[in-house]
Amino acid sequence: MADKPRIKLPKEAAKGDVIQIKTLVSHVMESGQRKDAQGKAIPRKIINKFACEFNGKPLFACALEPAISANPYIQFNAKVDEAGTFKFSWTDDDGTVITAEEKIALKA
Repeated sequence: MADKPRIKLPKEAAKGDVIQIKTLVSHVMESGQRKDAQGKAIPRKIINKFACEFNGKPLFACALEPAISANPYIQFNAKVDEAGTFKFSWTDDDGTVITAEEKIALKA
């Protein structure tokens, strides 16, 4: 279904820093409104939910709609108060979940 998601965030930050997180996942994001060469509707298949947790606590989430383009790119900011792990998940219409994790350390 999808390649490994691309995630960009710093490897370390000072306590209290606000960092920028960028994610991109490869996905066709078929809206269900187009037709194939035979005139049959192409079934809807979109990522409908994105969520990010930090050290097991919800940090950011959003719902995606059919108007979102293929390969959805999501960017958001987060305040870092401790070292830990960001866990990202993208949920497809059929229940498939793509996950990725990235760690961040605190600067000494």
